[in-house]
Amino acid sequence: MKKPLQSLGGRPVVIALPFAWLVLAFLLPFLIVARMSLTETDSAGSPFGSLLTYADGFVNLKLKISNYLFLAQDDLYLLTYLSSLKYAAITTALCLLIGYPFAYFMARARPAIRPTLMMLVMLPFWTSFLLRIYAWKGILANHGILNKLLLWLGVTGEPLHMMNTPFSLVIGMVYAYLPFMILPLYANLVKMDLRFLEAAADLGATPLQAFWRITVPLSKAGIIAGSMLVFIPAVGEYVIPELLGGPETLMIGKVLWDEFFTNNDWPLASAVAVVVILLILVPMALFNRYKALQEAEARA
Repeated sequence: MKKPLQSLGGRPVVIALPFAWLVLAFLLPFLIVARMSLTETDSAGSPFGSLLTYADGFVNLKLKISNYLFLAQDDLYLLTYLSSLKYAAITTALCLLIGYPFAYFMARARPAIRPTLMMLVMLPFWTSFLLRIYAWKGILANHGILNKLLLWLGVTGEPLHMMNTPFSLVIGMVYAYLPFMILPLYANLVKMDLRFLEAAADLGATPLQAFWRITVPLSKAGIIAGSMLVFIPAVGEYVIPELLGGPETLMIGKVLWDEFFTNNDWPLASAVAVVVILLILVPMALFNRYKALQEAEARA
């Protein structure tokens, strides 16, 4: 049984399979989009212009960088990128503030009820994402459930305007991405050695001191992993800003959609997409570097 694996290369084959999937699912589409961003729309209206041209025995490489220059010079795109990063950062911070206590409670709960708590976290994924976001329209509308409850309790005298505002946008994004913060935090906290906390208590540390000096540092990997899982998709979110954010909400996903399907400017839209991907790759690279340094310290 071992000879066929050895003849095929064994380990190299196993390693090559996920790399082949990454090439087909990420690198190849990215290269296609990058190519479109550097070309002009041809006479037939196709965005797949040619980068290489042949004339008089010469092969010419023609790269159109005006799309990237336009993005750098137009304040609208700069404000949109900054706004997307801002909303993604706010969403990540709120998910961490809400998700950490929940994950901590799950990790410290009795083993018998942990599967039930895990099911409660995963339960929203059993329903359509679009349906869950639409439900928030009924909750936050001027005559929605929340306003009716506030009027019934006497908290307000008239309905509050919550829909199509930054508030409704952040609420929807926190609700949608909260499980992505809880799950890696729980996976990290449940494996923590509780003897560290017992040692801290023996040395006179209060529960709060033990939490900040032991639990939080030991869960740093889970915090970073959860933050990346929330921040990265939140930057390019389109559905939630479209349904809950209103027409005045600046998010790069909406701008990308408008450039592709409203303005029909595929080269410019591709340039916008390439810049978004590069913005996402930076935190991913920082996270991978952090993990590599941690592994090196652990081996040392």
